[in-house]
Amino acid sequence: MSQKTSPASPAALGATVTDTGVSFGVYSETAEKIWVCLFDDQDEETDRIELSRGEGNVWSTHVDGLAANASYGLRADGRYDPAQGYYFDPNKLLVDPYARRIDRTFVRSPKLRLPRAESVDTAPLVPKAMVQDIVRAPEWKQDTDRPHLIYELNVRPFTMRHPSVQGPLRGTVAGMTTGFVIDHLKHIGVDVVELMPIAGWMDDGHLPPLGLTNVWGYNPITYFATDPRIIPRGPQSLRHMIETYREAGIRVVLDVVYNHTGEGDSQGPVISMKGLDARTYYRHVEADGELHLVNDSGTGNTLQCDHPAVQNLVIDSLRYWVTEFGVAGFRFDLATVLGRSRDGFSSDAELLERMRTDDILKDCLLIAEPWDPGPGGYHVGSFGEPFLEWNDRYRDEVRKFWRGEDGMIGALAGKLAGSADQFNHDGRKPSAGVNFLAAHDGFTLADLVSYENKHNEANGEDNRDGHNANYSWNNGAEGPTEDQAVITARRNDVRALLATLFVSHGSLMLTAGDEFGRTQGGNNNAYAQDNEITWLDWENADGDLVNFVAALSEIRRNHPALRSDRFLTGEEKNGFKDVMWLRPDGAEMAQEDWNRPDFSVLGMFLHEEGEVLLVWFNRLREDVEVKLPAEESLDFELVLVSSIDAEVVIDKQSLTLPPRSVVVLAHTNGKS
Repeated sequence: MSQKTSPASPAALGATVTDTGVSFGVYSETAEKIWVCLFDDQDEETDRIELSRGEGNVWSTHVDGLAANASYGLRADGRYDPAQGYYFDPNKLLVDPYARRIDRTFVRSPKLRLPRAESVDTAPLVPKAMVQDIVRAPEWKQDTDRPHLIYELNVRPFTMRHPSVQGPLRGTVAGMTTGFVIDHLKHIGVDVVELMPIAGWMDDGHLPPLGLTNVWGYNPITYFATDPRIIPRGPQSLRHMIETYREAGIRVVLDVVYNHTGEGDSQGPVISMKGLDARTYYRHVEADGELHLVNDSGTGNTLQCDHPAVQNLVIDSLRYWVTEFGVAGFRFDLATVLGRSRDGFSSDAELLERMRTDDILKDCLLIAEPWDPGPGGYHVGSFGEPFLEWNDRYRDEVRKFWRGEDGMIGALAGKLAGSADQFNHDGRKPSAGVNFLAAHDGFTLADLVSYENKHNEANGEDNRDGHNANYSWNNGAEGPTEDQAVITARRNDVRALLATLFVSHGSLMLTAGDEFGRTQGGNNNAYAQDNEITWLDWENADGDLVNFVAALSEIRRNHPALRSDRFLTGEEKNGFKDVMWLRPDGAEMAQEDWNRPDFSVLGMFLHEEGEVLLVWFNRLREDVEVKLPAEESLDFELVLVSSIDAEVVIDKQSLTLPPRSVVVLAHTNGKS
């Protein structure tokens, strides 16, 4: 029996609870008919109500007597011609792009992509959206301070094996709220947790036959609804987690994927936007009289982010996470897509400008992954304020230095000084660059120094997937070993890398588990390993390494010279240079020194923020004696030695650096 209906006014997108029922609004330029379908608690369709096309291509209706938690889906009809970007098929149940909650996870099935002439009703296969009341998060004032330490975290692997997370809480956001988890984050100095995607996602098409599932979540279908795998109890679990973290002084940032959806290419499933209006939501290019989905994302489709409807979808989604959950910011996956038009990328693109000026979003922490696989897609340093940007060149050049590659001494200095070659323009500061050594994709930090080559056989692609340019090394044995000398060398290399990160100018990011030696067995593309390859092994965590990271974090907090947000130039002001780069003999580096391909020891002599620090980097596998600067009234005390059990004694004006180490010294005679 059909419900009593009336026009929805105003025609808000999604499902909105009113005093008398629920209004529904859907955007489509090309549909000829759209229905909202209601379902009972047995998953049976009980009603199908046609929407009316209104102003601005918004289709709407109001269903009297309907209430929150009602289950619904959409169907659309119109032209069916995939070669021209039309996929209309009323047999396909579609998930509302503005759905705020879904009742189950997405599961792939060949029936979801059958052509219209062969299609069957897909309602039994598709999650149902659930009508939600508007719930406002507490009105927290956004913290606009630059981050101290960003911590990239995948909820499911992080909590699956944590000893303080038990039973059904494992693998979920609720498991993030135990006191032991929060205490660990505070111990190592985390003030921003960046959650990898939590919005409802679908497995990649090739994974189910291999018995694998996507655990990273970078294949979304919904942009408002959370995935029931990690938030089974509904939105309130996320609200509680974010509020708990805010009270602990930790901001929560969401990793969001507004560059593509899991509907894939023209042969992929029809489950949401493709079935509502593919020509609007996805970018196409014409060739030989046919329209082809553009694949700038590398996953089969690309959102058309220069279209007003897509921009509204993105902005509305971002505002939703902030106003209803208290999210402090976002990390944008393949963010170049957000600024793309048919003419390529522009940092002044309308969607990026809307983010910068939106009343809700302008004070949020906005972090861009500033590249995509499309033509001309690499734009590190180009996003402009207020965006922070992942700096992959920092990652690669620091790795190359410690790996032992020739000619890297200048590159190391440039990264330590704030990556001015990338960010010193238009008033930007070093903090615009997010320095990191490892991320969710690629080798873990421990694997970086334990494997010369990737080992992705478990992914079912004959080790063809994943990065090949890892700049990794194994310290004499590939993978697990009982050789204590190799084990010690690896531990020292990890500590030297971490020390380099924490003394570098810029923003810092650490990926969960790298602070205690997580390994993925050499798998550098573990997106499909929802198992012990990615689940963090807390019971075998290296507690000494955790404490070392905590010490590094504290050193950075306590020494303003390391936290300065000015590019180091080496120019003399007020009688001294902000940085002098030193040779082992204590003399300042000359031009010919920078050009020496085998130069492996460098001193960073800082006069910054009213203090004097000296940091030495030795990548050689032998002790190196270095001279201290020949300045009067400069006495130094030892702040940090990265090497395990190494004793460093300052002998008058010299000291001996341990092999493969970073040593930090501080001037003891007060401020400069």
